[in-house]
Amino acid sequence: MNRNHNFSAGPAVLPVEVLEEASRGVLEINGSGMSVLELSHRGKDYEAIHFDAKARMLRVLGLSDEEYTVLFLGGGASTEFALVPMNFLRAGQTADYVNTGEWGAKAIKEAKRFGNVHVAGSSEDTNFSYIPRTLNLTPGAQYVHITTNNTIEGTEWPALPETGDVPLIADASSDILARALDYSRFHLLYAGAQKNAGPAGVTMVIARKEYLDRASDDISAVLSYKTHAKADSLYNTPPTFAIYVVGLVLKWVEAQGGVSAVEARNREKAALVYAALDAHPEFYEPAVRDRADRSLMNVTFRLKNPELDKAFLQGSQERDMDGLKGHRNVGGFRASLYNALPVESCQALAEYLHVFAGQNGA
Repeated sequence: MNRNHNFSAGPAVLPVEVLEEASRGVLEINGSGMSVLELSHRGKDYEAIHFDAKARMLRVLGLSDEEYTVLFLGGGASTEFALVPMNFLRAGQTADYVNTGEWGAKAIKEAKRFGNVHVAGSSEDTNFSYIPRTLNLTPGAQYVHITTNNTIEGTEWPALPETGDVPLIADASSDILARALDYSRFHLLYAGAQKNAGPAGVTMVIARKEYLDRASDDISAVLSYKTHAKADSLYNTPPTFAIYVVGLVLKWVEAQGGVSAVEARNREKAALVYAALDAHPEFYEPAVRDRADRSLMNVTFRLKNPELDKAFLQGSQERDMDGLKGHRNVGGFRASLYNALPVESCQALAEYLHVFAGQNGA
């Protein structure tokens, strides 16, 4: 099997071991005589997969199953932009949001439909090239919402903000499982699986049980976190195959030594790429100047001479590199270094960055 260097931002690279096991499960799962794609979500074969994935997620994140629960939902993180305020923000109430990029801005837009939104911090003044250091939080806010990693802009919170007694909520779509945070600091976090945790199709919501008790009862059942928590995410047919693969990825993370071991490798990978960019300041322009704010997951940069963009992209493709073109809204280039991307891919990219700069006079 030929594998290229997959720097795509999502759907993204998955571990080969996971793909191999999933391919066997597509043919037949656990001697059931059925494909995992054919299992009833009410049957014992699927339920074993489902509850194992929930338990592994909490274990990997270091959370207690007595205090936290995992919901497997559809709709992507974009749906959570609406579900969070729909469940926890009512007319006349205020929620604090920190705007660090396009996804945060979209979350703010949705929240304004349900209550008052106070932007407690923003890096919009420099096209989201940094993480705000000082937040203007609202006393008694319903929650504070952040985006832990900004896939388009290439910034990442180096440490979680202090929010006092106000619940902290996060969109962790692109760096969940990538670094060892104190996940107990969150009252709720959500993540689309297609970056670090599995294929597109399932969104994971990890929440404190007591916090879900505060959610509104005056919304449609299928849009209520309480509904899905009470039914163990089996209220309606969940995205069963995607959940199955999430479980396999969690097994893989545990086999690597857990999130701390994965983070160590991620830091090694990111250091390789950033060092190559920083070695040629006259040629490359990293989008994030403050190294403390640079994402481990999404390295964003431009060429000082944009006339070379086409040649750079073509050269990367000739070296079996895929997905380096920047997001359409910001341009430039982006290398996504998610958990399953091998160190060798980052070594190959770093080498290419040096070579291309040298070939073009740097």
